[in-house]
Amino acid sequence: MDFGYKRRPTSTTLVGNVAIGSDYPIRLQSMTSTSTMDTEGSVAQAKRIIDAGGEIVRLTAQGVREANNLAAIHAALRADGYDAPLVADIHFNPAAADAAAAVVEKVRINPGNFVDPARTFRHLEYTDEEYADEIKRIEQRLIPLVDICRRHSTALRIGVNHGSLSDRIMSRYGDTPAGVVESAMEFLRILRRLDFNDVVISIKASNTVVMVNTVRLLVDAMDKEDMHYPLHLGVTEAGNGEDGRIRSAVGIGALLAEGIGDTVRVSLSEEPECEIPVAAMLVERLNAWSEAPAIQGNTYPGYNGVEPARRASSPVGNVGGNNTAVASGVDSMPDGLTVRLSADMEHDRLIAEARNAQGKIIILTTEHINPAAALKAAMHALTGAGIDNPLIPEIDYKAASAEATMVYAAADMGALLLSGFADGISIKSSTMDSSALAALSLGILQAARLRFSRTEFISCPGCGRTMFDLQSTVNTIKKELSHLRHLKIGVMGCIVNGPGEMADADYGYVGAGAGRISLYRQKECVERNIPQDEALAHLIALIKADGRWEEPDQA
Repeated sequence: MDFGYKRRPTSTTLVGNVAIGSDYPIRLQSMTSTSTMDTEGSVAQAKRIIDAGGEIVRLTAQGVREANNLAAIHAALRADGYDAPLVADIHFNPAAADAAAAVVEKVRINPGNFVDPARTFRHLEYTDEEYADEIKRIEQRLIPLVDICRRHSTALRIGVNHGSLSDRIMSRYGDTPAGVVESAMEFLRILRRLDFNDVVISIKASNTVVMVNTVRLLVDAMDKEDMHYPLHLGVTEAGNGEDGRIRSAVGIGALLAEGIGDTVRVSLSEEPECEIPVAAMLVERLNAWSEAPAIQGNTYPGYNGVEPARRASSPVGNVGGNNTAVASGVDSMPDGLTVRLSADMEHDRLIAEARNAQGKIIILTTEHINPAAALKAAMHALTGAGIDNPLIPEIDYKAASAEATMVYAAADMGALLLSGFADGISIKSSTMDSSALAALSLGILQAARLRFSRTEFISCPGCGRTMFDLQSTVNTIKKELSHLRHLKIGVMGCIVNGPGEMADADYGYVGAGAGRISLYRQKECVERNIPQDEALAHLIALIKADGRWEEPDQA
């Protein structure tokens, strides 16, 4: 097989004047954070997204009023010469989807709440017949929306969020990747029966491992049913700053490296135009990869690319085996027990040299233009030959800028770590000092869920549903709680995905209304409708009451 980059074949979906999938470029997009009733503000923000290189702009539409106002936003953009297609983001309100489908070029609906009611984490019992009746109910509600989409040449995005699976799906499949995939497949089967094919799919989660594994499962499920719709990629609630960029790049980069993905959104708790350059960096190297020579090899026996297990290795000191993944420049290696080998040499020679390094840690280097693919091929060759030394991939980004190094390294190492190669990583760069490289390495390992060394903040990018100033709030909460390295804190603008996406968090801070915040302990809402100026103090008090607070100088 060829480990090099090869794009997954898909059908083509037209979204206005932008074609998605097939051999068309991977499209970049973002979403406004303004109220959709604020025509002037939404138009200005959409222009900034487009000027930054965004090819598609999404706006929320909570109700029919907001959906109808998309016509004014659309007209104002066209009048000023901006022709990027607009997408309406719909939750809970099928009537809003119907209205928007007559106005914009694409409508995103969420299977978790399009027909099913908002989740309450209740367990529901269905007979097979009753469950089939629920699918028929969904189909009957989809038919009028599809008819409107046909009349107006409007595309549909089936956008599943791990954090908003319905109680119906959760009751039958649990909070599992299989449940997320089935939530999408139910709608795709209906759309195929209706012979409606202008479809894009997305599956998102704040946990990068869940997101990547679930998208892999979805592709496998679609292939088995001869479906080849284009895919939109994103890690939802990724956060801001370095953390948001690393988490997004680990998840999106791992899938792009496998040829999966036709349009990308990097969700950051920042101004939406800040998302586009990061997405562009993730995509820009793929053209060079597609022109690179083939990297031949075979996966090792028993390897499951859809649900990869951690590669088995024999420990050498604190490296390999069941030890926590190490980071070069952070962790010391056993004296005299490391050897550097190039993944670019012929695999037979690589295997022979590795046999001579029995009992040592192998640091695998590469100069290949597609470093993750070259390293992955070498790792499979070594493992297939019975080499069980700990393997640490090393990539030198030379003079790439600090931001490019951050994004490239997170994407490349994400492709390796989320494929089961998890003994450690080594990153080199002439534009980043040792402390910055150490922080980057630890951030990547945390995003890949292999090592936790800092407070994890899960925060949404904000949209027209957001109930407070998200960016300043995230920064304030990070300033006050970033010393609590043993905790995961969620900061969510509204309840659409909040409780679900925060299920992976210890505590959550969620917009409940204008100037009002609700606090969560995992999925449980423990305080409702607190005035925002009191909410952070209440959150700290809750953490203290649970015995999980540490003073900054003790953390």
